[in-house]
This record gives sequence, C-alpha cells and structure tokens, in this order.
Amino acid sequence: MNYDDNKIEELVRKAITPAETELRRDLWPGMLRRMETRPNVVPWFDWALLAALAAWFFFNPGAIPVFLFHL
Repeated sequence: MNYDDNKIEELVRKAITPAETELRRDLWPGMLRRMETRPNVVPWFDWALLAALAAWFFFNPGAIPVFLFHL
C-alpha cells in the first residue's frame, strides 16, 4: 500500500468541502441590540451562593484566609 502524496491530497480535497471564512453579515448591530435589551437583574442563584459563602464565613471564620488564598 504505497500511495502517492498527490493522490492522497486529491482524495482529501474531494472529501472535505472548503469552509466559509467570510461572515454573511455584520454581527455587531445584533450584539448591541442584545446588550440593550438585557435586564440588569442578578439571578437568584447568585444570591444563594453569596448567602452560602456568608454562612460559611460566619460559622467557620478560619475559612476566610483559605478563600482569599484561592482567589
């Protein structure tokens, strides 16, 4: 099984279609619309994580340096 490099290159070119490198449209106007309509509300899960962290610090004050070390 000794193939010529040109033959392998030809087979690969036939098997793989070329990718589109150019964008079909400008993405920035859509991004601006999305940023303007995005609500500035903190989700409940973030508040729950903050409460759990505060409780951890309250019941275990020695955890504060550990937490700061991992930041």
